[in-house]
Amino acid sequence: PALQSYLHNLKKKKKKKKMGKEDDRGEEYLFKIVLIGDSAVGKSNLLSRFSRDEFDTNSKATIGVEFQTQLVEIEGKEVKAQIWDTAGQERFRAVTSAYYRGAFGALIVYDITRSDTFESVKRWLQELHTHCDTAVAQMLVGNKCDLEDIRAVSVEEGKALAEEEGLFFMETSALDATNVDKAFEIVIREIFNNVSRKLLNSDAYKAELSVNRVSLVNNQDGSESSWRNPSCCSR
Repeated sequence: PALQSYLHNLKKKKKKKKMGKEDDRGEEYLFKIVLIGDSAVGKSNLLSRFSRDEFDTNSKATIGVEFQTQLVEIEGKEVKAQIWDTAGQERFRAVTSAYYRGAFGALIVYDITRSDTFESVKRWLQELHTHCDTAVAQMLVGNKCDLEDIRAVSVEEGKALAEEEGLFFMETSALDATNVDKAFEIVIREIFNNVSRKLLNSDAYKAELSVNRVSLVNNQDGSESSWRNPSCCSR
Protein backbone atom coordinates (compact mmCIF):
# COMPACT_ATOMS: atom_id res chain seq x y z
CA PRO A 1 0.00 0.00 0.00
CA ALA A 2 2.80 2.44 0.81
CA LEU A 3 4.48 1.76 -2.54
CA GLN A 4 1.20 2.16 -4.43
CA SER A 5 0.58 5.45 -2.67
CA TYR A 6 4.08 6.57 -3.58
CA LEU A 7 3.66 5.70 -7.26
CA HIS A 8 0.26 7.43 -7.27
CA ASN A 9 1.99 10.60 -6.11
CA LEU A 10 4.62 10.15 -8.79
CA LYS A 11 1.94 10.37 -11.45
CA LYS A 12 0.94 13.77 -10.15
CA LYS A 13 4.54 14.94 -10.13
CA LYS A 14 5.69 13.85 -13.60
CA LYS A 15 8.19 16.19 -15.11
CA LYS A 16 7.73 17.49 -18.63
CA LYS A 17 9.93 15.86 -21.25
CA LYS A 18 13.10 17.89 -21.79
CA MET A 19 14.83 18.46 -25.10
CA GLY A 20 18.34 17.41 -26.09
CA LYS A 21 20.69 15.09 -24.22
CA GLU A 22 18.57 14.98 -21.09
CA ASP A 23 16.14 12.74 -22.98
CA ASP A 24 18.81 10.02 -23.11
CA ARG A 25 19.96 10.11 -19.51
CA GLY A 26 17.47 7.51 -18.32
CA GLU A 27 15.61 7.59 -15.03
CA GLU A 28 16.48 10.08 -12.33
CA TYR A 29 16.58 9.19 -8.65
CA LEU A 30 16.71 11.51 -5.66
CA PHE A 31 17.58 10.00 -2.29
CA LYS A 32 17.73 11.80 1.03
CA ILE A 33 20.60 10.72 3.30
CA VAL A 34 21.24 11.99 6.82
CA LEU A 35 24.54 12.35 8.66
CA ILE A 36 24.11 11.83 12.39
CA GLY A 37 26.38 11.58 15.41
CA ASP A 38 27.73 13.66 18.26
CA SER A 39 29.02 17.18 17.79
CA ALA A 40 32.57 17.58 16.42
CA VAL A 41 32.92 14.04 15.02
CA GLY A 42 33.50 15.53 11.56
CA LYS A 43 30.10 15.22 9.87
CA SER A 44 30.31 18.58 8.12
CA ASN A 45 33.80 17.92 6.79
CA LEU A 46 32.77 14.47 5.57
CA LEU A 47 30.00 16.14 3.61
CA SER A 48 32.21 18.92 2.22
CA ARG A 49 34.90 16.38 1.26
CA PHE A 50 32.38 14.25 -0.61
CA SER A 51 30.43 17.05 -2.29
CA ARG A 52 33.19 19.61 -2.97
CA ASP A 53 36.45 17.79 -2.16
CA GLU A 54 37.16 20.40 0.52
CA PHE A 55 38.21 20.30 4.16
CA ASP A 56 37.76 23.25 6.51
CA THR A 57 40.22 23.27 9.41
CA ASN A 58 38.15 26.04 11.03
CA SER A 59 34.83 24.28 10.66
CA LYS A 60 32.25 25.47 13.19
CA ALA A 61 29.44 23.47 14.78
CA THR A 62 26.43 23.07 12.52
CA ILE A 63 23.34 24.92 13.72
CA GLY A 64 20.12 23.18 12.75
CA VAL A 65 20.46 21.42 9.41
CA GLU A 66 22.41 22.00 6.20
CA PHE A 67 22.43 19.90 3.04
CA GLN A 68 24.35 19.37 -0.19
CA THR A 69 23.34 17.53 -3.37
CA GLN A 70 25.79 15.27 -5.16
CA LEU A 71 25.29 13.48 -8.49
CA VAL A 72 26.33 9.84 -8.78
CA GLU A 73 25.88 7.55 -11.79
CA ILE A 74 24.79 3.98 -11.05
CA GLU A 75 24.13 1.48 -13.84
CA GLY A 76 23.69 4.31 -16.32
CA LYS A 77 21.15 6.09 -14.13
CA GLU A 78 21.60 9.57 -12.69
CA VAL A 79 21.27 9.44 -8.92
CA LYS A 80 21.05 12.60 -6.85
CA ALA A 81 22.06 12.18 -3.23
CA GLN A 82 20.64 14.94 -1.07
CA ILE A 83 22.80 14.70 2.05
CA TRP A 84 21.64 16.40 5.24
CA ASP A 85 24.13 17.39 7.91
CA THR A 86 22.34 17.40 11.26
CA ALA A 87 23.55 19.29 14.31
CA GLY A 88 24.93 17.04 17.03
CA GLN A 89 24.19 19.33 19.95
CA GLU A 90 21.42 18.23 22.26
CA ARG A 91 19.71 21.63 22.21
CA PHE A 92 18.96 21.24 18.49
CA ARG A 93 17.52 17.74 18.82
CA ALA A 94 13.90 18.89 18.63
CA VAL A 95 14.64 20.78 15.41
CA THR A 96 16.65 18.16 13.58
CA SER A 97 14.43 15.20 14.41
CA ALA A 98 11.89 16.39 11.83
CA TYR A 99 14.49 16.00 9.11
CA TYR A 100 14.83 12.25 9.59
CA ARG A 101 11.50 11.87 7.88
CA GLY A 102 11.83 10.64 4.30
CA ALA A 103 15.47 9.57 4.66
CA PHE A 104 16.51 6.57 2.58
CA GLY A 105 20.00 6.29 4.08
CA ALA A 106 22.05 7.31 7.10
CA LEU A 107 25.70 7.53 8.06
CA ILE A 108 26.13 7.25 11.83
CA VAL A 109 29.47 8.93 12.58
CA TYR A 110 31.77 8.70 15.59
CA ASP A 111 35.28 9.99 16.27
CA ILE A 112 37.81 7.16 16.70
CA THR A 113 39.76 9.34 19.17
CA ARG A 114 36.75 9.88 21.49
CA SER A 115 35.19 6.80 23.03
CA ASP A 116 32.18 8.79 24.25
CA THR A 117 31.12 9.45 20.66
CA PHE A 118 31.28 5.71 19.97
CA GLU A 119 29.20 4.99 23.06
CA SER A 120 26.55 7.39 21.72
CA VAL A 121 26.05 5.38 18.52
CA LYS A 122 23.26 3.19 19.91
CA ARG A 123 21.39 6.27 21.09
CA TRP A 124 21.65 7.79 17.62
CA LEU A 125 20.44 4.53 16.07
CA GLN A 126 17.45 4.51 18.40
CA GLU A 127 16.62 8.07 17.41
CA LEU A 128 16.98 7.21 13.73
CA HIS A 129 14.61 4.26 14.05
CA THR A 130 12.14 6.36 16.06
CA HIS A 131 11.90 9.23 13.59
CA CYS A 132 12.41 7.57 10.20
CA ASP A 133 9.23 6.52 8.41
CA THR A 134 10.98 4.11 6.02
CA ALA A 135 13.59 1.39 6.36
CA VAL A 136 17.01 3.00 5.98
CA ALA A 137 20.32 1.85 4.49
CA GLN A 138 22.79 2.48 7.33
CA MET A 139 26.56 2.72 7.65
CA LEU A 140 28.60 3.10 10.81
CA VAL A 141 31.51 5.47 10.15
CA GLY A 142 34.57 5.78 12.36
CA ASN A 143 35.95 9.16 11.30
CA LYS A 144 39.42 10.71 11.80
CA CYS A 145 41.35 7.49 11.13
CA ASP A 146 44.34 9.70 10.26
CA LEU A 147 44.75 10.22 14.03
CA GLU A 148 45.97 6.68 14.67
CA ASP A 149 48.38 7.80 17.40
CA ILE A 150 45.55 8.92 19.66
CA ARG A 151 42.98 6.28 18.71
CA ALA A 152 40.52 5.40 21.50
CA VAL A 153 38.20 3.05 19.59
CA SER A 154 39.69 0.05 17.80
CA VAL A 155 38.71 -1.10 14.33
CA GLU A 156 37.58 -4.39 15.87
CA GLU A 157 35.17 -2.55 18.20
CA GLY A 158 33.68 -0.68 15.29
CA LYS A 159 33.25 -3.86 13.25
CA ALA A 160 31.70 -5.69 16.19
CA LEU A 161 29.09 -2.99 16.78
CA ALA A 162 28.28 -2.81 13.06
CA GLU A 163 27.79 -6.57 12.93
CA GLU A 164 25.62 -6.49 16.05
CA GLU A 165 23.37 -3.77 14.60
CA GLY A 166 23.36 -5.02 11.00
CA LEU A 167 25.21 -2.02 9.57
CA PHE A 168 27.83 -1.44 6.94
CA PHE A 169 31.08 -0.28 8.51
CA MET A 170 34.00 1.84 7.37
CA GLU A 171 36.67 4.06 8.88
CA THR A 172 37.25 7.37 7.13
CA SER A 173 39.32 10.52 7.24
CA ALA A 174 37.74 13.73 5.99
CA LEU A 175 41.17 15.34 6.34
CA ASP A 176 43.00 13.16 3.82
CA ALA A 177 39.86 11.83 2.03
CA THR A 178 40.41 8.19 3.05
CA ASN A 179 37.31 6.12 2.19
CA VAL A 180 35.01 9.15 2.16
CA ASP A 181 33.68 8.68 -1.39
CA LYS A 182 33.53 4.92 -0.88
CA ALA A 183 31.42 5.20 2.27
CA PHE A 184 28.82 7.45 0.66
CA GLU A 185 28.76 5.44 -2.56
CA ILE A 186 28.10 2.15 -0.72
CA VAL A 187 25.09 3.68 1.02
CA ILE A 188 23.79 5.26 -2.20
CA ARG A 189 24.16 1.99 -4.14
CA GLU A 190 22.40 0.05 -1.36
CA ILE A 191 19.47 2.49 -1.52
CA PHE A 192 19.40 2.28 -5.32
CA ASN A 193 19.40 -1.52 -5.29
CA ASN A 194 16.61 -1.75 -2.72
CA VAL A 195 14.36 0.85 -4.30
CA SER A 196 14.94 -0.43 -7.84
CA ARG A 197 14.22 -4.03 -6.83
CA LYS A 198 11.05 -3.06 -5.00
CA LEU A 199 9.74 -0.86 -7.79
CA LEU A 200 10.60 -3.22 -10.64
CA ASN A 201 8.75 -6.06 -8.91
CA SER A 202 5.57 -4.05 -8.44
CA ASP A 203 2.60 -4.17 -10.81
CA ALA A 204 2.06 -0.45 -10.30
CA TYR A 205 5.55 0.31 -11.55
CA LYS A 206 5.12 -1.91 -14.62
CA ALA A 207 2.14 0.22 -15.54
CA GLU A 208 4.48 3.22 -15.46
CA LEU A 209 6.85 1.81 -18.08
CA SER A 210 5.13 3.85 -20.77
CA VAL A 211 6.36 6.98 -19.02
CA ASN A 212 9.59 8.23 -20.57
CA ARG A 213 11.10 9.39 -17.29
CA VAL A 214 10.41 8.52 -13.68
CA SER A 215 11.52 10.79 -10.84
CA LEU A 216 11.88 9.19 -7.43
CA VAL A 217 11.47 12.05 -4.99
CA ASN A 218 11.26 11.64 -1.22
CA ASN A 219 8.73 14.32 -0.48
CA GLN A 220 8.43 16.21 2.77
CA ASP A 221 4.83 15.00 2.96
CA GLY A 222 6.12 11.48 3.53
CA SER A 223 5.01 10.03 0.18
CA GLU A 224 8.18 8.10 -0.45
CA SER A 225 8.32 4.35 -0.99
CA SER A 226 9.23 1.92 1.74
CA TRP A 227 11.01 -1.41 1.73
CA ARG A 228 12.44 -3.94 4.09
CA ASN A 229 16.17 -3.33 4.49
CA PRO A 230 18.11 -6.61 4.28
CA SER A 231 20.56 -7.45 6.98
CA CYS A 232 23.92 -5.94 6.04
CA CYS A 233 27.23 -7.40 6.95
CA SER A 234 30.05 -5.11 8.09
CA ARG A 235 32.42 -4.02 5.40
